[in-house]
Amino acid sequence: MPAPVYARVVLWSVERGDPLAAEDLVALALRTHRPAERWLYVNMISSVDGATTVRGESAPLADEDDRAMFHALRAACDAILVGAGTVRAEDYGPVRLDEAAQRLRQDRGLDPLPRLVIVSRSLYFEYDARVFADPDRMPIVVTGADAPTERRRALEGKAEVVVCGDVGIDPARALDVLAERGYGVVLCEGGPTLNASLVKLGLVDELDLTLSPMVAGGVSSRIVAETTEAVRRFRLDRVLRGEAMLFLRYVREGSPPPRG
Repeated sequence: MPAPVYARVVLWSVERGDPLAAEDLVALALRTHRPAERWLYVNMISSVDGATTVRGESAPLADEDDRAMFHALRAACDAILVGAGTVRAEDYGPVRLDEAAQRLRQDRGLDPLPRLVIVSRSLYFEYDARVFADPDRMPIVVTGADAPTERRRALEGKAEVVVCGDVGIDPARALDVLAERGYGVVLCEGGPTLNASLVKLGLVDELDLTLSPMVAGGVSSRIVAETTEAVRRFRLDRVLRGEAMLFLRYVREGSPPPRG
């Protein structure tokens, strides 16, 4: 009896012994991560014992394969949604993609680069941070109407501030506003608190999880920080294998079937 086949696609080709080119990964992501006009997918990395960070950063969990997948998933979306805490912890800068990825996006009728969208209730930022370094690619900052007025003023010329919610942030309203602006396919890069707010409301269509072959120990958040009121069930759609990493793609039960 033949062995079962669990993976539809592998990142690292056993037959050739060579990794897929970065451009091939971008083409794959563009084909499979845009199954509907409105789609929210979350990309996270975790150690085998469930840690999302080591000493407060996710970078020690990653390798070159994960970085290639990270950029490919970015290349497939209209907007990248991320919490302000993650922006600070990971020292985010303006979104960058190589020329090949930008060309593939333009071939699909997309803007060369996705828009960065930061979620922040407090609007607490270092205003000279890298994320505000490109005035031609200002991020959108989503906040609530109760955000401090003086901090909203401090962001003028650095970011476009959009109010979505009277007290705190309404994630569903934020996604509606993004869709109205043409940003219907959204990639969320965490952190766990933002993930929790989206999962609780049933807004996540897809979860892309990189499993790093590391036992991190210590204290670290899970990919979703808080207990949700209802269990959200996802089905395993695809397993991709790097030289050391596993890339797991889960799609929410009841979502449109993925293409490709």
